[in-house]
Amino acid sequence: MATITTVGFDADDTLWHNERFFKMTEARFAELLADHAEQDHLAERLLEAERRNVGHYGFGIKGFMLSMIETALDVTGDRVPAEVVRGILDAGQEMLAHPIELLPHARDAIEALHGDYCLLLVTKGDLLDQERKLAQSGLGDLFDGIEIVSGKHPETYTRIFSDHGDGPDSGLMAGNSLASDVLPMIAAGGYGVYVPHGQIWALEEARPPTGEPRYHEIEDLGQLPGLVRDLK
Repeated sequence: MATITTVGFDADDTLWHNERFFKMTEARFAELLADHAEQDHLAERLLEAERRNVGHYGFGIKGFMLSMIETALDVTGDRVPAEVVRGILDAGQEMLAHPIELLPHARDAIEALHGDYCLLLVTKGDLLDQERKLAQSGLGDLFDGIEIVSGKHPETYTRIFSDHGDGPDSGLMAGNSLASDVLPMIAAGGYGVYVPHGQIWALEEARPPTGEPRYHEIEDLGQLPGLVRDLK
C-alpha cells in the first residue's frame, strides 16, 4: 500500500454540526402538519420525496425545503394552507442562516496534519450554503484544495485526489457517512476512515466493509492524526 500523502475531510457532521438542524426542522414540519398526518407517516412520506428528488435538486437545505413543500401538498390533497408553506419557507431560511458549530477536535485535527500532508475538503451540497459554512468555520485557509461536488462516487475521488495529490491510492478520506465518504473512497483505491456522528440521514446509511484493510473507524477526529501517521 502506498504512503499517504493526501488527507480529505468531509464537512457536514464531520467538521461541524448539520443533521441536527434537519431533525429540528423536520419536527417543526410535523407540528405544522399535525392536523393532516401522523408524525411517523409524515416522516416516511418526506423521506420518499427526498429520495425521489435528490437526483433533481441535489443535496442540501433548498432541496429539503422543496421536498417538504411537495410532501405537504401530497398529504393535504393539494390543499395545504398558505401558513404551512410560509412556515416551511421560514424554517428553511433559518437553517440557511444558522451559525456554524464546529465539532470537537475538528480544528485540532486539521492543524495537526497541516503542513505534513496535502489537506482537502470534499463536501457535497448547495454551493452557496457550503461556501457560507466554510467561511464561517474559519478553517478554509488550512486546506490545500476545496471541492464542493454534486455527489461522491469512486470516480469523484479518483479525480480529486489525482488533481490535488498523488492519486487515491496515496489518499485517505475521513467522514461520517459510510455511503458517501468511506465506501466510494475505498472503491477508488484509497483509505476510508469512518467518524461516526450519531445522527445520520437515512439516505446515507450503509454497512461497514468488515475485513477491508483500507477501512478504519475512529471515535472522533482527535484520533485521526495518530491514525494517519501510523498508516505510513
